[in-house]
Formats: sequence, C-alpha cells, structure tokens
Amino acid sequence: MIENPSAVQTAPQQPGSDDSAVCDAPHSHPDTVAHVRKVLIDDSDVTSLAETFRALGDTTRVRLLDALSKAELCVCDLAALLGLSESAVSHQLRLLRGLRLVRPRRQGRLVFYALDDAHIMDLFRQGLAHVGESVVAGRSALRMRPNHFAAPSPAEPDRSRRPASDDLDASLTPGRRWE
Repeated sequence: MIENPSAVQTAPQQPGSDDSAVCDAPHSHPDTVAHVRKVLIDDSDVTSLAETFRALGDTTRVRLLDALSKAELCVCDLAALLGLSESAVSHQLRLLRGLRLVRPRRQGRLVFYALDDAHIMDLFRQGLAHVGESVVAGRSALRMRPNHFAAPSPAEPDRSRRPASDDLDASLTPGRRWE
C-alpha cells in the first residue's frame, strides 16, 4: 500500500508515444465489458492454447509437423528427412504427443507418427496464409506453395502409405520433396 501518493513517480512520456489508446473513463461501456467477460475462454483453455502456440513457435517442431502432414513417418525417417538425431526427433515428438498434435501407431517394433487430426492442418493453413499475405517492412514474405496442405488429388500419389525403402532413399535426396 502506498502511503504517500505524491511520492510515486511516473515515467516521463516517450517522444512520439500515443496516449490516445488509454481510456480515462473506466468502464465507459459496462454492457460490452460484461458481455465479453461472460464469453471469454476459461483459464484452462487459455493455458492449453498458449502451450499449443508455444509448441508451434519452434522451427524444428514446425518442420516435423510439416513432414507429418505429408505422410505417416517413423522416428528414423523423420531424423533422416530433417537432418536431426533420432534422440532430438524423439524428444520433440514426445512434446507434440503430450499436446495431442501427433499420434503414434505401433506396427511391430516400429512406431509411426501422424498428425492427430485436421485441426492441426487448419492451424498451419491459417498461419501460412497470414505469413504469406504481404511483404512487411521490406522483408520478403513467405511464398506459400499453392495448396501446400491440400489433400492429394486423384492424380497425385497417395501420401498416406509408407514408401518402400528405395522410395524413401530417393525422397531424401536434397532438393526433392517426398511425393
């Protein structure tokens, strides 16, 4: 508790700062505030959403999710594809699995990973659309590949099947996409 309010110093206003966003009349729109307060997402959902976006804030995890959007892959395949150690891939997959972004499927001694559901694809589409909208402050924007996350058309090969080992070796050639 502050005993002497006049002893509190405020920071000097920065040159060029805009105070127009500060509202001097508290609760000037109480009906709107009350309505929005009722429909805000609850704390547990806020936490889960923040954790999901935090996971998507890592380039390695984004690359893993991008690869898994193309096909179901095992740790060895992902490590070779992304140039990472199997240990690093396993660590990232454990985090993604905990957030329900990927799901495992055991086949004998191998465990294959895939995206957990279509919502993850929607997050990617929205993120890429946002990034690809324009060039910002002289930086070039991401050039989004057309239909980067679209479902394969009948003319395209089925990416849901696991490739034969010779297909996998060819797909890992630098500069080639796994198709």
